[in-house]
Amino acid sequence: MVEGVAAVLAQAEERESEMPPVHRIVFTPSGLEAEAVEGSTVLSVAQAAQVDLDSVCGGRGVCGRCQFRPSFGAFPKWAVQSDLQSLSGPGSSEVEYQARRGMLTGARLGCQATVLGPLVVDIPAESQAHAPVIRKEINVQGLSLDAVSMLRVVTVPEIHSDSGALEQAITEALTDEWGIAVHHYSTRAEKHIEDLATGLFQGEQALTAQIHRSARGSIVCAVRSGAHVDHIGVAIDLGSTTIAAHLLDLSRGEVLATNGVMNPQIRLGEDLMSRVSYVMMNPEGADQLTHVVRDSISALVLGLLAEADHRAEDVTDLVVVGNPVMHHSFLGFDVVPLGQMPFDLATDGSVLTDAEEVSLPLPNASVYLPPCIAGHVGADTAAAILAEAPYEASKPQLLVDVGTNAEIVFGDKATLYAASSPTGPAFEGAQITHGQRAVPGAIERVRIARDSLEPDIKVVGCEYWSSHPEFPTAIKEVGITGICGSGIIEAIAELFLAGLMTAEGVLLDSRAVTDRVIADGRTFSYVLHRPGDDDGLTVLITQADVRAIQLAKAALRAGIDLLVEQAGGVSPQEIRLAGAFGAQIDPMYAMVLGLIPDCALGDVVAVGNAAGSGAVRLLLSQAERTLIERIVPDVVKVETALEERFQELFVDAMSFPHASAAHPNLEKEVELPSLPLASTATNSRRRRRPARKE
Repeated sequence: MVEGVAAVLAQAEERESEMPPVHRIVFTPSGLEAEAVEGSTVLSVAQAAQVDLDSVCGGRGVCGRCQFRPSFGAFPKWAVQSDLQSLSGPGSSEVEYQARRGMLTGARLGCQATVLGPLVVDIPAESQAHAPVIRKEINVQGLSLDAVSMLRVVTVPEIHSDSGALEQAITEALTDEWGIAVHHYSTRAEKHIEDLATGLFQGEQALTAQIHRSARGSIVCAVRSGAHVDHIGVAIDLGSTTIAAHLLDLSRGEVLATNGVMNPQIRLGEDLMSRVSYVMMNPEGADQLTHVVRDSISALVLGLLAEADHRAEDVTDLVVVGNPVMHHSFLGFDVVPLGQMPFDLATDGSVLTDAEEVSLPLPNASVYLPPCIAGHVGADTAAAILAEAPYEASKPQLLVDVGTNAEIVFGDKATLYAASSPTGPAFEGAQITHGQRAVPGAIERVRIARDSLEPDIKVVGCEYWSSHPEFPTAIKEVGITGICGSGIIEAIAELFLAGLMTAEGVLLDSRAVTDRVIADGRTFSYVLHRPGDDDGLTVLITQADVRAIQLAKAALRAGIDLLVEQAGGVSPQEIRLAGAFGAQIDPMYAMVLGLIPDCALGDVVAVGNAAGSGAVRLLLSQAERTLIERIVPDVVKVETALEERFQELFVDAMSFPHASAAHPNLEKEVELPSLPLASTATNSRRRRRPARKE
């Protein structure tokens, strides 16, 4: 017997000796700590510990966003001795990236460097997923309050220690006092009644019943002891980059608080397909994708409740809208089918569930998600349709939500068509040499003088343009740290209008006429900003940047043109630009680049967070829920990935503004360069209108 035990212990010790050692890792400036199995990449350890280390390419060593700086030496504060030998040496991917793009001083790539011992890791600001400027406006114009649920206080006259008898008493009280015929009780309400029945009732007791209205009748979905009249709801726009939430008083339709946060799923992948890939490559990836977003929504809602001085028990209804990957990951559905043809949804109907079923700490709340439209067109697009009402339009309306995965709706009251286009993260600053999100320090507006070819820039967080005398002093507070999506759009459009770039997107050798153009390998770049004493780094617009925007805008435009063709070829007469990025795009520059078709500029409108506005409408009105559930099945779904015509349209859309489409409305606003442009700077320059500044 003793020999048997000894043999088992020996085998256990042998297995333990074969296991790779585990090392302690400390991340600064957050102070978060993690245990890392030897051989793990720094990026994988950071992601597991929920450290804010950015990543765009899914750990392939090509984006450079996961750069970190190892700190070596003794760190008594954490009792860590971090040595050079604690980290693997630079591999071929890092050497190649350093030669191609350059890296921060002393930095390594988190997706390539592996842990070999205890380590202290610093995450520089450039590698953190900073909070963006989040747009929170909502539009509920024309909405009539039609509450999905209601609170009714009733008096139960007797002691009921039996849950069945108490349920019957509540049913009778609702009928007698309010004229409400109860259809049935939800499982949650029955649990509440069981808990109440175990308590002691002393004489008459006031109870509050929460009643949900449905086509089947009145459903009691929660019962609370005492009289409660605070009727609170939350509308959530679950975006792939940001999460925006609105806290409302459902009895009055009043917005009590609004806030937004970064979507923490960014740590697992910058765009949707990166996150699907993460799930496919990591056994626990699906659970991570679900848990991080549920935790973030929970914290966001609890913060709003604290701000408005309400309790979690007061929340009765939530509405969550998002694209299919966000929708499925929040609900815990498998997202892998959304990453491969035929892009099947787990469900194409609306979802109504209890908040606690999706791990939200709201004991009395129901969660509603409207139906997704197609495998790449989600419940957020359905919500945007509610907000902008193209189903009522008398003339062709184009609704575009510009993001990492652009959603497109085109049509009128007769027929609606919907599609999505894989634009990628370039519009949000990723894949751009000095790209970043729209945070203080990011260049957001650009003009290039037609005579001197000198730039004039405006920076997030600074009220002055760079040509203003106060700019050098004012910019020291925020510095210049890069360029965001709206800035790169305007910069490339201005390069085209100034004759520094061809319609095919080739930056010309204009060094003879301006020192802003420099050789960059076998191509050329434009120096948008040269650093002064304290105002940041050199910001370039490179040929690779132009190509990244070309690919993104061509994908978007091809999707739009595909829907227009499907609808019979009638051009849009109204264009609505939705989303945070859409709200920041200058319509003229969007048209110069060919992001959107030609249209009268006065009919191109930024509508802000249309998905969030639609979510609020769904929160406040049962009629809106009924309406969207009727509209969505009739929307004509177009899968761009399955359409052969998409590739042809994509090629035409690569040119600025477009290879074949006419643009008479645009030509009324701005003088376009003659086409084709010459290949030399001296022949390409001609007299043009001054750069527009507003």
